[in-house]
Amino acid sequence: MSVTLAVDAMGGDHGVSVTIPACCDFLQEHPDAMVIAVGDPILLNEAIKQCNAEMLTRFEIIGATEIVLMDDPIEVALRRKKDSSMRVAITQVQEGKADAVISAGNTGALMAISRYLLKTLDGIDRPAIAAVMPNQLGRGTIVLDLGANADCEAIHLLQFAQMADVMARAVDGIANPTIGLLNIGEEVIKGNQVVKEAGELLRQSSLNFYGNVEGNDIFKGTTNIVVCDGFVGNVALKTSEGLAYMISGLIKEEFSRNWISRLMALAAMPVLLRFKKRVDHRNYNGAVLLGLRGLVLKSHGSADKKAFTTALRRAYEGAKNNMVGKVADAFMVTHATNSHNETVA
Repeated sequence: MSVTLAVDAMGGDHGVSVTIPACCDFLQEHPDAMVIAVGDPILLNEAIKQCNAEMLTRFEIIGATEIVLMDDPIEVALRRKKDSSMRVAITQVQEGKADAVISAGNTGALMAISRYLLKTLDGIDRPAIAAVMPNQLGRGTIVLDLGANADCEAIHLLQFAQMADVMARAVDGIANPTIGLLNIGEEVIKGNQVVKEAGELLRQSSLNFYGNVEGNDIFKGTTNIVVCDGFVGNVALKTSEGLAYMISGLIKEEFSRNWISRLMALAAMPVLLRFKKRVDHRNYNGAVLLGLRGLVLKSHGSADKKAFTTALRRAYEGAKNNMVGKVADAFMVTHATNSHNETVA
């Protein structure tokens, strides 16, 4: 089947200078895909002219007069900017004209508008933000929630795990993904009451639950999926990003300290380039807003062309493999099972 992606072309730090070239690269790779680019028609038409002429017929441009800024309050984005490129792009999914939407814009606004327009799937209390973080095995670890829900109950963590299980199967092709519950220790007795209760629910579920994991297990690749509340997940994400930037900066500083170290840098360049490739965050860009009645992906706001292309690929895979439908089916089965158990009891 063909896949149509709606793109908030104005979102993020760079707007059309990144989003449209990335769309061109993506379309070159995927001959069965179409892109609906939303934003200022004049800017979009100019940017699209830089693409391969063969790609032009696979673009549709839809105009939008407003842009959701990165520092806009959610209320402004949701209630006042009703003709923003972000909202119009999400509307394409709501109306069935696109299979997924991608934006590099304001995360809070994207979640609020998506939840308002698309609604949540039956059986899901709260949507969650799920992203892939690099690990030493090279395959990446799916981590959620990364900031949508600061406070969670045990049932929410179970639902996050169920949604991520479907995502890992549909997008990443993992047949039986393992799931870890982020905790302050591996022992069952550790953690706060919510985490303990969530662990019990996960052990009783049909999921491939590994058990409690710690923060370093994310980067070891101990499990395919790591589940936590949004407060912990966002702190873990921002901490790891800060550490990565610090290490990168320190390496550059040390290798440029004097002429001897610069010579050493030249000798070490092949190793440094391989290291950079393995930990390059651009290869993991594209967080999924799980639990909605439509596929929504959030790109990093500062994404360059390569990173935004990665987000487009993830959206394509999710749409191609009917991830939203599979999440809905999984929760329909869970709801039916719970209803049957309650009737029997």
